[in-house]
Amino acid sequence: MSDEQTSTVEASGGIDAPVDKANRIDSLDFIRGIAVMGILWANIVAFGQPMQAYMYPDAFLVPANDQGNWMWIVQFVLIDGKMRGLFTLLFGAGMYLFLAKAWERGSGIGLQARRLFWLLLFGLVHFFFIWRGDILVNYALCGFVALLFVRMAAKNQLILGIVGYVAGCFLYALLMATPYLFAESSLSENPMFADSVTELEAGKADDIADGVAEAAIIGEGRYGDFVAHNFTEHGTEPFVFVMLWMFETIPLILIGMALYRMGLFNGGFDRAKQMRWGWIGIVAGVVLTVPIALWGASTGPSYYGSLAAFMGLSPLPRLPMILGLAALLALLGASANGWLGQRIKAAGRAAFSNYLGTSIVMLLVFHGFAGGLFGELDRPQLYIVVVATWVLMLLWSKPWLERFRFGPLEWLWRCLTYGKLFPLKR
Repeated sequence: MSDEQTSTVEASGGIDAPVDKANRIDSLDFIRGIAVMGILWANIVAFGQPMQAYMYPDAFLVPANDQGNWMWIVQFVLIDGKMRGLFTLLFGAGMYLFLAKAWERGSGIGLQARRLFWLLLFGLVHFFFIWRGDILVNYALCGFVALLFVRMAAKNQLILGIVGYVAGCFLYALLMATPYLFAESSLSENPMFADSVTELEAGKADDIADGVAEAAIIGEGRYGDFVAHNFTEHGTEPFVFVMLWMFETIPLILIGMALYRMGLFNGGFDRAKQMRWGWIGIVAGVVLTVPIALWGASTGPSYYGSLAAFMGLSPLPRLPMILGLAALLALLGASANGWLGQRIKAAGRAAFSNYLGTSIVMLLVFHGFAGGLFGELDRPQLYIVVVATWVLMLLWSKPWLERFRFGPLEWLWRCLTYGKLFPLKR
């Protein structure tokens, strides 16, 4: 990319650090590749079993085959929330990268807003017609909010993002841990809370019943009924999800913007210090998350216990782990030029296509009108599907990008954003 050599980008609030763009792009692509592969690992249970089984193993339609819940614990500690957080961080960096290039060409926030609008539409199609675990609607709507802060100095973006994230963690702890206290702790035996317990048990029963009903629709291959179910039973869910997770998503987008501008992805930090702090973040995150995972497993994992562990207690120790992963992967990505490294970078350059493409592949693997494996695979077998799909990602991305300028969906998104047809073939 000859037009993307070393330069500086100036924004109100201060001048950003000099950017080695080739090095930066390699690092961002590598991290995106790791993240999009990791997101499949995080989501595979919700692809192949009822959505409720993502957190609550008793919702599996077959025995989970996870003695002692150790695979549940390992995924909880190393993967769940971390890959989404890493992807969100990169989304923020990508937003600022896009804006920086737009400013250089005389465009501005309006172009980015148009880009987010089309992302929103992609996300809604993904949610209603392919898979309800979509995150694109969340990114698009939270991205509109983040646009209000793009001219803020990088240091202030970082501070605001961290403070906002920590504040959100306390809110999640309050909202998500309280149901466990009322429904499944000793408080549930107190007559004073009888109405709350009844209401929470009814909510649990309704959620499990919805998963069973959806499983029947998917297993029988009734695709039209599947889409109708998404509209009638979950029509507001994409926007509820945004309201729920905005206190994580918006702060991480701002942190991603700030770290991009400060040089995390292009050697702007001292390498030894970046590596040291990266390891500190990961180790601290793991050490603080393991007790939460063990506690969650000790509850069963119960329905509300797993909810409290996943959504109430783990977000706070998740942040240092996300930042540590970003720091170390940025260093690794700049020098990962071997066979595997190049293919991971290619998967990252086509991350949008790989993310939505994975959902389409999983639809074909699990829905009754195609592979018909929904509800049939236990947790270890689902992980085999993950590895096979990783191989597919690594096999197609690099040959495609050697022949074409963009991934297929990246090209479509670009054409829609600019309102014109770009050449696809090299």
